[in-house]
Amino acid sequence: MAVERLFKDEATEEKGERARMASFVGAMAIADLVKTTLGPKGMDKILQSTGRGHSVTVTNDGATILKSLHIDNPAAKVLIDISKVQDDEVGDGTTSVVVLAGELLREAEKLVATKIHPMTIISGYRMAADCARNALLQRVVNNKEDAEKFRSDLMKIAKTTLSSKILSQDKEHFATLAVDAVMRLKGSTNLESIQIIKKAGGSLKDSFLDEGFILDKKIGLGQPKRIENANILVANTAMDTDKVKIYGARVRVDSMAKVAQIEGAEKEKMREKVQKIIGHGINCFVNRQLIYNFPEELFADAGILAIEHADFDGIERLALVTGGEIASTFDNPESVKLGHCKLIEEIMIGEDKLIHFSGVEMGQACTIVLRGASFHVLDEAERSLHDALCVLSQTVNDSRVLLGGGWPEMVMAKAVDELARKTPGKKSHAIDAFSRALLAIPTTIADNAGLDSAELIAQLRAEHHKENSNAGIDVITGSVGDMSVLGISEAFKVKQGVLLSATEAAEMILRVDEIITCAPRRREDRM
Repeated sequence: MAVERLFKDEATEEKGERARMASFVGAMAIADLVKTTLGPKGMDKILQSTGRGHSVTVTNDGATILKSLHIDNPAAKVLIDISKVQDDEVGDGTTSVVVLAGELLREAEKLVATKIHPMTIISGYRMAADCARNALLQRVVNNKEDAEKFRSDLMKIAKTTLSSKILSQDKEHFATLAVDAVMRLKGSTNLESIQIIKKAGGSLKDSFLDEGFILDKKIGLGQPKRIENANILVANTAMDTDKVKIYGARVRVDSMAKVAQIEGAEKEKMREKVQKIIGHGINCFVNRQLIYNFPEELFADAGILAIEHADFDGIERLALVTGGEIASTFDNPESVKLGHCKLIEEIMIGEDKLIHFSGVEMGQACTIVLRGASFHVLDEAERSLHDALCVLSQTVNDSRVLLGGGWPEMVMAKAVDELARKTPGKKSHAIDAFSRALLAIPTTIADNAGLDSAELIAQLRAEHHKENSNAGIDVITGSVGDMSVLGISEAFKVKQGVLLSATEAAEMILRVDEIITCAPRRREDRM
């Protein structure tokens, strides 16, 4: 006897063919959504939220677009995840990874339609991915030993990464900023010590790199505006006059004189705390919380610069940069680690006053000040610059470099094609499909630039059949160009991440043969 109902009411299940269709369609739709943002001539998307204020984001960063989407389709969520991981791991290639996974599934759908089992397709894809990775490994360039060449490699990578973003007009300028900032890190991938400050006004060209630390605060009244050889105490402590801090406490007194006594005692308590802090032998005090007028007055009398309400990122970074630690108790000064810097002064950027710390302990720190016409431009510029910084800091560690502009995909496709010819059995169809999917990236780059992609890809393929060809798509002239001459380079780590993540995601979605959606929870009537 067949079971009539297995699941609760309203739970749905899709089986076999229908489940596979649902996953394929969802994944391909997501890939088509971000496809138009790929490459130097990619277009931007406007994301408008329906929340308060209807905030608007203008971006062409694949991960940012996908993060903002709310999607029901489970396969589409897998693709959104891989683009997030690619963004966290390497910073660039977030669009490519989704486009490649979408294409692999599009090819797989055709194979499944011709009755090839998904497991056969998966094992073919696995073989093809290994072969493609080895083909890239044979063609990587590593200039780690030669500082001059390595720096020019980094510049090329930065320019290539920025060329598909809003900063492409001034990519020379921003590539220099990014490379300088990353070279100061000396091999660490911790981007915390590169601070990015956005100030509206001016144009993108006015952005600059400052060697030191800038805190977005003003210096208080009556305090020194310039301090040399500063000893800085970074703290997170309450500097409002120490009131009776017991919730709901009431103090009854029988005359105004008593009130004055209580106030006097509070002031005395505060004065003691300030004396303890001054006892550390400091001349700059940075606090995360408010500093009331009375303690501020005391600090000013002692000739100490007091900065209140330094935001949390700012204060953590300041502690990191000046080599101090964040303190919250001040009873034993010997255990508190103070920060040091050579000079603290007030500077103006546009209309705003900021505090500038120069000659800081950690020479790796620097601040990039971005200027731009509007906040949307600045946000997008920050995302673009962050991508470039991520890629560069990864490249400093793994210094293998490839050419860009569709060249790596053509190299991989050629190797995978040869493998397909040698492989017997049904797997060869899957391997062949993999090489067709790889060609989707150069095709999309050409399509987005309004070029004839079929013609260009055919020319590229012919070029790549010559030994050690450097041909790729030159979007500017709309023809096939030599990538090494044009100086278009990409990091090996980015390409490897794209290849392996996309293959694994496609494999995961291919394995699905049933989708079960659980029933929504009902709210019980509380009457």
